[in-house]
Amino acid sequence: MNFELNEFIGDYLYDLDNALSGLDKNTIQTIIECIEQVMDSGNTIHFIGNGGSAGTPSHSAGDWSKELSVATICHTDNASSLTAWANDTSYEDIFANQLNVYLKEGDIVLAYSGSGNSENVLRGVKFANEKSCKTVAFTGNYKRGNGGKLAKISSHALIFNTESMERIEDLQLIVNHIIKEAIKSKRNISSSC
Repeated sequence: MNFELNEFIGDYLYDLDNALSGLDKNTIQTIIECIEQVMDSGNTIHFIGNGGSAGTPSHSAGDWSKELSVATICHTDNASSLTAWANDTSYEDIFANQLNVYLKEGDIVLAYSGSGNSENVLRGVKFANEKSCKTVAFTGNYKRGNGGKLAKISSHALIFNTESMERIEDLQLIVNHIIKEAIKSKRNISSSC
């Protein structure tokens, strides 16, 4: 097998650029408006995600609380709580059980799953939907699944047009930065170090 690094990098960047070019700006605008409603009402943004898609929720919860002055909870960050729920109930219910404790009317749940089929994320979103909270999916076209089950059950879904799990995870963070920076710019919120 002949591996050519330049070709590999070119293919990676081509796929990423194609997915970036195809971002659904109307859906991003809608998500921004949902986040601003939560900010204005004093409610909380809940982040859930599985596997590699658990990293962006943690990163974004920190960024958004600091830079947007909005209450955030990343339900992947408390290892004791996460593992207790997994051990005492089931791994599939780790987010639904935490949301049962913390979710309030008017909150929003941002859900991250590259495939859109992570059962724990799906159950968390279903729980939030039952509580009449808005839900947003950040997912992709992994294995040509077009956002999987998550895209179908969420209030709003941003589906990245790539089959690559790595590019989906790249885009999850890029879009979270776009949303945060757009809100800061729109509301003239200055950056602080």
